[in-house]
Amino acid sequence: MNVLLITGTDTGTGKTILTCALAAYWQTYRPQESLGIFKPIQTGVGDCELYQQLFDLNQTPEEITPLRFQTPVAPPVAAEREGRIVDLSLVWQGFNHLRQQRQWVLVEALGGLGSPITNELTVADLARDWRLPVVLVVSVRLGAIAQTVANVALAGSCGVQLKGIVLNCVQPCSQEDMANWAPIDLIESLTNVPVLGVLPYLADTTDVSKLAQVASDLDLELLIPR
Repeated sequence: MNVLLITGTDTGTGKTILTCALAAYWQTYRPQESLGIFKPIQTGVGDCELYQQLFDLNQTPEEITPLRFQTPVAPPVAAEREGRIVDLSLVWQGFNHLRQQRQWVLVEALGGLGSPITNELTVADLARDWRLPVVLVVSVRLGAIAQTVANVALAGSCGVQLKGIVLNCVQPCSQEDMANWAPIDLIESLTNVPVLGVLPYLADTTDVSKLAQVASDLDLELLIPR
């Protein structure tokens, strides 16, 4: 069984898009390998419903996301507002159950590496404690270099196994935009982490065939070796 945690430099960087692209790749090119998707905690409505809509995962909503809050804010804030706790034992049980059933599990983090899971733990802490290899999604925009360097430094200080970086065009990007905002050579030089490729801007992020195609253009051998 293999696991990959997909996180980002911030909320809205494209973690869900990369997760969907990888799932579409599996569905298209590796259907013989059983895949599960795990969103440990969800606040508000969104990713769990999207995964069920796009993919035949044979998972209940609770198996995809064992812990949910109605308030669309950070989990410890949502839990306080709703008079609940962030029960990580429930999340761990759900994760263990799924990874025993599937050959591969994609885990989509909530927010970025520095996003809080509880009042004491961040996504980076969870990745370290659960020994999850991580891919970092970086949105191509002004400030991308600094955000990438800061998140890679956080991963290093927390002992996170960072396998690679994927750049995501959150808006239409020209080659000049890429060179100015997220130059691959500079990012790799500053971080010593490989950039595995670029997700182009997708007008329709629910087109499974297109998602599979853009995933196949990434350097996937470092993420999902055969």
